[in-house]
Amino acid sequence: MYIPYILLFFGLVVLFSSFVTVKQGTIAVVTIFGKYRRQLRPGLSLKIPLIEVLHSRISIQNRSVELSFQAVTHDQANVYFKAMLLYSVLNHDEETIKNVAFKFVDANNLMQALIRTIEGSIRAYVATQKQANVLAQRNEIVEHVKHQIDQVLESWGYHLQDLQLNDITFDEEIMRSMSRVVASNNLKAAAENEGQALLITKTKGAEADGNAIKIAAAAEREAAQLRGQGIALFRAEVAHGMTKAAQEMEQANLDISVILFTMWTESIKHFAENSDGNVIFLDGSTEGMNKTMKEMMSMQMEKTNNKK
Repeated sequence: MYIPYILLFFGLVVLFSSFVTVKQGTIAVVTIFGKYRRQLRPGLSLKIPLIEVLHSRISIQNRSVELSFQAVTHDQANVYFKAMLLYSVLNHDEETIKNVAFKFVDANNLMQALIRTIEGSIRAYVATQKQANVLAQRNEIVEHVKHQIDQVLESWGYHLQDLQLNDITFDEEIMRSMSRVVASNNLKAAAENEGQALLITKTKGAEADGNAIKIAAAAEREAAQLRGQGIALFRAEVAHGMTKAAQEMEQANLDISVILFTMWTESIKHFAENSDGNVIFLDGSTEGMNKTMKEMMSMQMEKTNNKK
């Protein structure tokens, strides 16, 4: 009596078990009696009930993992790396999916092999380099790992998308020594810059002083030249005035000694006005004047006779 219901129940179970839903970004691997049969794409699919078995679901999205490990350089310095690994399934081909599904027992074994392979490649490269070169060769290390790992990962069905070395550090003592080296280099560069600045300042100052001396010398030379020209013009005007005065005195039938007397008194007046407290001894008596006048007249007569 219950047999039809039982058969109906098993029939419904078998019917519903033949439908399989595969999420977006994943591929389902189907086996028959443990052997690979086919793969199911994202969406709703059908499989043979009780015969086809869903072996695994493989994500075709990008996956990332963080690494933290140590390496030793050629000069025996410890280097500590922190890296981020980005990888994904190589493609959707059947052989690739079979490799992904059956190369490793589970995801943990895959991850262990992947991490150890990358660590070994980086350690092998760092072992050939010196401590001072490691920090500057970040890109070279990444390129070396990609070149070494790509072929291995392709045999597993994966592709290395990116490898980022986020942090590279050394032992504390080495870090302190590197900081001292950088500080000393900065001090050296600062001293060199200050020295160059001081040299430029002094050079420019010397050039300015030299130019100032040249300008002052040129101005003094020009002033002396102008003073000389002024004195010459003054003497010429004095001579011209005396000549004209002597001519007028002769025309008026007057003694030329009057001119000499006037010059004598003007000289005494000039000495008195411009002496600035200096003591000048001058014979201002009548006899002294007569003596001076005679000397001046004799000089004038001598010049007149010489002209004749």
